[in-house]
Amino acid sequence: MLSSAPVLRLLLPYFTLILVFQVSVAKRDLKSACSTCQQITDNFEKGFERTAKQNFGGGNTAWEERKLSKYETSEIRLMEILEDLCESSSFECNRMVEEHEEHFETWWFKRKAKHPDLHKWFCIETIKVCCPKGTFGPDCSACVGGSERPCHGNGLCDGDGTRGGNGRCTCDHAYTGEFCLDCVDGYFSEVRNDTFCLCADVNECSQDKSPCKDDQYCVNTEGSYSCNACDSVCSGCTDSGPDKCQACASGYQDLEGTCTDIDECAQSEAVCTKEHQECVNNDGSYDCVCSSGYEEQDGECVQAQHQDDTEDLETSEMTTSPHDEL
Repeated sequence: MLSSAPVLRLLLPYFTLILVFQVSVAKRDLKSACSTCQQITDNFEKGFERTAKQNFGGGNTAWEERKLSKYETSEIRLMEILEDLCESSSFECNRMVEEHEEHFETWWFKRKAKHPDLHKWFCIETIKVCCPKGTFGPDCSACVGGSERPCHGNGLCDGDGTRGGNGRCTCDHAYTGEFCLDCVDGYFSEVRNDTFCLCADVNECSQDKSPCKDDQYCVNTEGSYSCNACDSVCSGCTDSGPDKCQACASGYQDLEGTCTDIDECAQSEAVCTKEHQECVNNDGSYDCVCSSGYEEQDGECVQAQHQDDTEDLETSEMTTSPHDEL
């Protein structure tokens, strides 16, 4: 007979996975049950307000109020409210209402005056699918940081207000750590003690040495920064635009706080000194070009020849006769 021990060892991981899956589903179901109950009590409150000014549907309202009790506290009003608590397609909602209809009647006729908060009486204290805010789990244990300020006010407690969850914190943006009392990179603790932390953005752009390159300027962002290119007229800058330059790039000059192109061609001293040259200004520089009728050859401007050669060729063709070739 074969031993069952090896088989059990092989199956153990699968049993573990099944158990973990079942526990996970159970926790989700507990959270879902509380959400359903919250929806029911919210809709009950809406129905209560909607029916506040209604009476019985009969013709003799005074007789009905006298003989059948007032509509305000009547079973008819309760039934009208219960009928509209759930959408017809919501299985969990309808199941919960049907399963606990007697509790609604008990609260309506016997507990409403002493326990006006239906959610607290029904969801938390009676069917026990929810917990008070700031608590979680089967025993409604306090969340990390206490029930008054779960996660020390800097995060969300898993299962908060339900019979599910594990009470662990999911920290808000900028916060980290088991208790949400630490700051992530890009933030610093402006105020901090054992029960409180206020994380503020680090302004990397305000440091003595910019984190950006010489031809870039720094833009602070929430928890970080970015480096943007300076304007082409700048040699270093503090922001975008020609009026934010630390110095002007070559070919530009500072005019009333703005880097502006230097027109080298308009200066008193000529910059294009060779014969038959003209100066053409452009952004940040200039070009020396040959005057009209001249072309550059070996760095010099010489008179263009192609026009005269064409004219000579045309003249030669006109004076040439077929008889001259005989």
